[in-house]
Amino acid sequence: MEMKKEKPGYVLNSLLVPLLKAAGELLADDIADPAAVDDVWRIGTGAAYGPFEMLDIIGLMTAHHIASHGDAKQREFARLIKERYLDKGQTGVESGQGFYTYPPT
Repeated sequence: MEMKKEKPGYVLNSLLVPLLKAAGELLADDIADPAAVDDVWRIGTGAAYGPFEMLDIIGLMTAHHIASHGDAKQREFARLIKERYLDKGQTGVESGQGFYTYPPT
């Protein structure tokens, strides 16, 4: 596939980052829990993974670091990740626990 020119973050991250940001804001604003957001995304798009499953795969340390440098809503999401997950050693797929629980590998 040919790209017409380079772009920071390339095509995938240009699409993925706003999705993950919106998902984080839905959780931080207490609009929907991760399972509901992921279900809606998978049903609506036919995607294999929802945004919170993707965040678990990426790793919650990375998600926290990125969100902590964002706007006020993203910083609130970063605080939530830290308090609910990272402070308990839950880093996502890597630790076997994040927004979801994963079997040991």
